[in-house]
Amino acid sequence: MDFRAILMGFGFAAVWASAFSSTRMIVTAAPPLTALVIRFALSAAVAIPLACAMGQNWRLSRGEWRTVILFGLCQNALYLGFSWVAMQYVGASVSAIIASMMPLVVAFLGWLLYAERLRPVAVAGLVAGVAGVTLIMGVRLQHGLDLGGVVLCLIGMVALTFATLAARGAGGSRNMMMIVGLQMAVGAVALLVPALAMEWGRPVEWSPRLLWAFAYTVIAPGIGATWLWFLLVNRIGAVRAATFHFLSPIFGVGIAAALLGERFGLADVIGALIVAAGILAVQMAKLPAAAATARPPRAAAGAIEGRD
Repeated sequence: MDFRAILMGFGFAAVWASAFSSTRMIVTAAPPLTALVIRFALSAAVAIPLACAMGQNWRLSRGEWRTVILFGLCQNALYLGFSWVAMQYVGASVSAIIASMMPLVVAFLGWLLYAERLRPVAVAGLVAGVAGVTLIMGVRLQHGLDLGGVVLCLIGMVALTFATLAARGAGGSRNMMMIVGLQMAVGAVALLVPALAMEWGRPVEWSPRLLWAFAYTVIAPGIGATWLWFLLVNRIGAVRAATFHFLSPIFGVGIAAALLGERFGLADVIGALIVAAGILAVQMAKLPAAAATARPPRAAAGAIEGRD
C-alpha cells in the first residue's frame, strides 16, 4: 500500500467521521427527516449529472438496480434516518461509536448466517470491539446517556449491516457514480412521506452554523467521501480499503470533542482505541482469504504488486 493510498484512506475516514458532528449541528436546529430528504435530493441533483458527464448512463443491470434499491432503502432511508433522529438525543460521538461497530457485526453475521470461518485474530477483534463499546457506553450511562437514542442508533446500524451483507460482491460497476446518485434519490423518496407526516410545521432555527453544517454534509461526506472511497477501492481493492474503518471511532470521538465540546474522558479514549484495534484485527484477518479467492494466486500477486 503506497503513501498516496494511505493519505486517501485517512482522508476518507476523517471526512466520513466528521459527518456525525455536522449532522448533530443540523438535527438540533432543524427537523431531521426533512433535512435528510433535502440532503439526499441535493446530493442526487449533483451526482446524477456528474455521472452523465463522466459517460455513465441509466441503463443498469438487474444486480445494479438491486444495489440501488437495497442501499437507497437500508443505508440511506433506514440507517441514516434512524441515526439522524437519534442524534437529537445522543451526541455525535455516541452515534459514531455505534456506527463503527458495523464491520464487527458484518463479520459476526457472516459467521452465523453464512458459516464463514473466523480466524483467531478476527475472534479476538470481535471480543475487543464489544469490550471497547461496553466500556464507553457504561461510563456514559453514568452521565445521563439517553437509551432511546442508543436504541435508534443500533436499529440503524443493523439495517446498514444487512444491506452490506446482501450486496456483497456488487462492486466494480462502471456506473458507480450513477448508482450513488440514484441511491440518494431513492432515499429522498422513501423518507418524503414520513418527513411530511411527522415533521410538518416544525420550526427551523436558521443560523450561519446550520447553513454551513448542511452545505458541508452534502458536499464533503455526501459526495466527497463517496468519491474518495471509490478512488481508494480502485487503487488498493475493497478489502484493503475497508481496513481504514478502524479510524472511524477515533476520528468520530475526537472531532465531536473539538467541534461540539462533547465528553472526551479517559474511558472514551481507551474505549475508542480498543474498538479501533478490534475493527483493524477483523479487517486484517480477511486479507489473505480475499487475496486467495479473488483470482488465481499469480494474477492476484501481480495485481497487488502493481498497485503498491
